[in-house]
Amino acid sequence: MSNLPAITLSQISKVYANGTVALQDLNLEIPESQFVSLVGASGCGKSTVLRLIAGLGKVSSGNIYWGIPQAVRKLAFVFQDAALMPWATVRENIHLPLKLAGISKQDAQPLLKQVLVLVRLTDFADSYPRQLSGGMKMRVSIARALVTQPNILLMDEPFGALDEITRSKLNSDLLDLWQTYHWTVVFVTHNIYEAVYLSNRVLVMGINPGRIVADIEIDAPYPRDEEFRTSPLYNEYCRKISH
Repeated sequence: MSNLPAITLSQISKVYANGTVALQDLNLEIPESQFVSLVGASGCGKSTVLRLIAGLGKVSSGNIYWGIPQAVRKLAFVFQDAALMPWATVRENIHLPLKLAGISKQDAQPLLKQVLVLVRLTDFADSYPRQLSGGMKMRVSIARALVTQPNILLMDEPFGALDEITRSKLNSDLLDLWQTYHWTVVFVTHNIYEAVYLSNRVLVMGINPGRIVADIEIDAPYPRDEEFRTSPLYNEYCRKISH
């Protein structure tokens, strides 16, 4: 893991047209390959931070600096809703960003096969979204992001609608992938337990206006497993962040 800053947010403020101050004077530095989670109450600006990093909105003031040169910087965004095309197969849904980039299905086949293996959906490549469980749909959504071979992965409450057993399994799968590919991850969640399990750092955001009120390093080694989830250290971090 490098200590170089992949993303730096300096004095970021976001004011919407109706006068709502979503963010004010927010400062944040994310080292390359770090897994950072944002937690906080609804309306505190977590998703706004993510969208500004992704370029899906403009800052009102302040600057975003990149430690990864634009020539090699690849961002992928996983939304809360899997947002799959219902008329397309799993393979076709995953191919979509490559198709938009002008890469034919034939040329994309090796990468599509690789990604399907990573998310364990090879046997469902020709299935349609209506034939998939909620967890499998999220795997397709993650695969659609991974097929672009990103080095920065932005995730906006991707597991929020899933049951706890499926969510726990996908958390572990995500960590396995992160440890393999060393992405820089910014992960938005309302779930403190999920944030502690996944992250190197958990940023707690306050509301009115949105700002960072605590930056807590999770000093626990990877890989993490069910034993970590039941450990005193894990529970102590959860209590601290809840407080």
